[in-house]
Amino acid sequence: MYVQHNHWLVAWLQRKLGNRSDAADLAQDTFTRIWAGAKGEAIVEIHEPRAYLTTVARRLLVNHLERRSLEQAYLASLHLLPQACAPSVEARAILLETLQELDALLDALPAKVRTAFLMSQLEGLSYEEIAAQMQLSVRTVTRYMAQGFRQCLQVMLHG
Repeated sequence: MYVQHNHWLVAWLQRKLGNRSDAADLAQDTFTRIWAGAKGEAIVEIHEPRAYLTTVARRLLVNHLERRSLEQAYLASLHLLPQACAPSVEARAILLETLQELDALLDALPAKVRTAFLMSQLEGLSYEEIAAQMQLSVRTVTRYMAQGFRQCLQVMLHG
């Protein structure tokens, strides 16, 4: 599958990204994801390999673009800091890596859980306020928060 479709996939991704290097990286990630999903077994005959590759690659492309957007927003915020307060290059790299890890952690949560978790942690809203804004019960918000904290703990313990 790789030999037959890699060139096509790289070209498809390059049209989306405008960058051959990133396209080649994402194509490689696409095939890696497919092989990892096979869990060591032979990949079953795929009737529409390009459609399958496009679906997997599109998901990775969205993640890539979200990470790039996050990185650009972070770098833009750094330009607003006075020179004396700007973090070192090493600190910037660590902060950016942490932001990307947090983004991946939150991306693994269902949308409503992620929204409730962010409303609590970033906006400082109480569970009651979150419940009112999201039109949920406080019990549901509590369950969502527990799920968010569980996800954080799993990443901390196994990451």
